[in-house]
Amino acid sequence: MSSAHGMRAAFKGTLGKFTLDAAFTAPAAGVTALFGPSGCGKTVVLRCIAGLQRFQDGAFEIDGDVWQNREGLFLPTHRRPLGYVFQEASLFPHLSVRKNLLFGAPRGGAAKGAIDFDEVVELLGVKALLDRSPRNLSGGERQRVGIGRALLSQPKLLLMDEPLSALDRVTKSEILPFLERLRDRLSLPIIYITHDFAEVERLADHVVLMRKGHIIATGPLAELQSDPSLPLAAAQDAAVSLDGIVESYDARYGLVTLAVPGGRFLAPAPPAPVGEHRRINIVAEDVSLSREPPGPSSILNVLPARIVSATPLESGELTVVLALGAKGEGGRILSRVTRKSWDQLGLAEGESVHAQVKAVALGARRDAPA
Repeated sequence: MSSAHGMRAAFKGTLGKFTLDAAFTAPAAGVTALFGPSGCGKTVVLRCIAGLQRFQDGAFEIDGDVWQNREGLFLPTHRRPLGYVFQEASLFPHLSVRKNLLFGAPRGGAAKGAIDFDEVVELLGVKALLDRSPRNLSGGERQRVGIGRALLSQPKLLLMDEPLSALDRVTKSEILPFLERLRDRLSLPIIYITHDFAEVERLADHVVLMRKGHIIATGPLAELQSDPSLPLAAAQDAAVSLDGIVESYDARYGLVTLAVPGGRFLAPAPPAPVGEHRRINIVAEDVSLSREPPGPSSILNVLPARIVSATPLESGELTVVLALGAKGEGGRILSRVTRKSWDQLGLAEGESVHAQVKAVALGARRDAPA
């Protein structure tokens, strides 16, 4: 990927006993998630991008703009057009919400095409909070104001360092829809750090997997989820997220038909307009396999597929990668089957099967994915 049409990061150095050697490319659009266990170096990478941590062996470019290179160029943080959202919003207690939001805004007004104050207020649902003191806000409200302040600094890149980790589950579920709206309605690339893969599945378009200071994989979300060589596919809750388009809505049964590459899925949902983009999540344990077309059953989604690979697990099961479509021309999903089932059915890589999908989790409406 050319850095003139994306992001390129490469940082190498040592901090105490920790060694970072991380390089990746990603689109300069949508949400790129940095994912990995605590201590793997996600925040160090983010601090390097922000210019808060400097390694001599480091480089970062976005859309052709060089912020740092190995020849000695290094823009200090205040010269990098970025917004930074921390785990906890550090708001100024003596300023109102409105003044907190505007604190980092450019003096003299924003340039043409800049992120608009009223738009941010509407996107984050903080209109009723504008005249309040930060002391009278909940944790979720404070974080939304912190995100708004970062946006109104008119960044070219938004960095978010585990913005939901300090919040309880209920508050997280309240904020996630606001983050989805930011992703879909603002043409602003976001690098998002989390150790909760449920957030990645819901928000991310592109993923960078990290382990012990190194990048082990990078690519589109569904591609990494369905790669049997990566730990995501071997996890107990392994799943694949696919982006689809609404084809029809059955008001009688409350079912939406969603088209994805290589197939169609039915899912319970409120009324949805044709053409709307939705993300679906399919858990490997909810997908069973059959050689023959199954008879009548309560399972609504039975799709032809081709077996791409089968990887044994220590549990006596296999993670099976399936390519949707009679010829395997579509998107990929996972199935978790026992070794006994695999042998009894006489399955093998390259063979055609019928994938019986017992459950489909349908995400919120979204604009066309980046």
